[in-house]
Amino acid sequence: MQITKVIFMAKKFKTDIFAETYKISGENKSSSLGKYYFDFEAEPGKLNKLISAFDDNGIPLNSAYIDVEDKKLSYYPISIGQYGLAVFHQFLIDRSDESKAYFLKIADWFMCHYSEDNKTGIYWLSKVPKPEYKVFNPWKSAFAQSRAISILLRAWQLSGNGDYLTISKKALLPFTLDIQDEGVTAWRNAGNPFYEEYVASEPTMVLDGHIFSLFGLYDFVRAVSVNIDRKNHELAKQLFELGIKSLKYWLPQYDMGYWMRFNLCKMEHYPKTDPCTISYLRLLRTQLDVLLDLTGEAVFQIYSWKLKKYDRLINILRMYPVKYRALKRLKRL
Repeated sequence: MQITKVIFMAKKFKTDIFAETYKISGENKSSSLGKYYFDFEAEPGKLNKLISAFDDNGIPLNSAYIDVEDKKLSYYPISIGQYGLAVFHQFLIDRSDESKAYFLKIADWFMCHYSEDNKTGIYWLSKVPKPEYKVFNPWKSAFAQSRAISILLRAWQLSGNGDYLTISKKALLPFTLDIQDEGVTAWRNAGNPFYEEYVASEPTMVLDGHIFSLFGLYDFVRAVSVNIDRKNHELAKQLFELGIKSLKYWLPQYDMGYWMRFNLCKMEHYPKTDPCTISYLRLLRTQLDVLLDLTGEAVFQIYSWKLKKYDRLINILRMYPVKYRALKRLKRL
């Protein structure tokens, strides 16, 4: 197992060094949802390296993380949503009945695999354990909610089927609840809410997960106008604006002065500092460029410039020993 981890991380380091990030699609303002904010290609290896198989309906299956003992394949809502958006991009190019049907099949996966209760609305559970956050039972995710919303709203506009819209509305509710109240938001009642990619017993605060969550909320604001549903339009807008406000508050705490932290997890067992990888740093910069386009907030331009400056060999060499120690503490090496 130890040798496997070393080989895995060595390969990851090699690909990380030469990593590129997604291009911005630039189609961000219309009420008609076209391309997602990034240009996703439907080639699994480029899109998401954990996608390693497909079921009989063409739904992607993820392989397990390196620190998960059970290596069985699993449905992972975040990855399924990402792949679905890539298929939608393909449909926008070829306008074929085949691409349309495939996209709607993925949207229907979300329609058939949600959980629901009166308190927390509709949500999608991920069943892959996350040992680094002491999560071993199926878990909620603001990022998964966001991916589902982006898929379902496009399916609604494409098909005219109002059931997709109905489910996307109910998917907003978990954002209004703190993780201690079975929601997907940390610090919900403390003024600077953080949308959690991994809901655990304590805040994990993975930065890109919060930002991706904002994209799904913005899709809702665009697609569901006040004329369609004033109440939920205003809720999504409020959630988006609160998320932007809190991101501006939290961003400086991720800044290491030469690199960025992966998260702000304060669990007792977790490393005090866990830097992000090179590919993650580049992803963050692209996300910030998108947010600059959506909001015009100067702080996102400032941090985009910072991250471009940080992305240098001298800083990479300074970061990796810190990352190595963090991975060792988490028993991922």
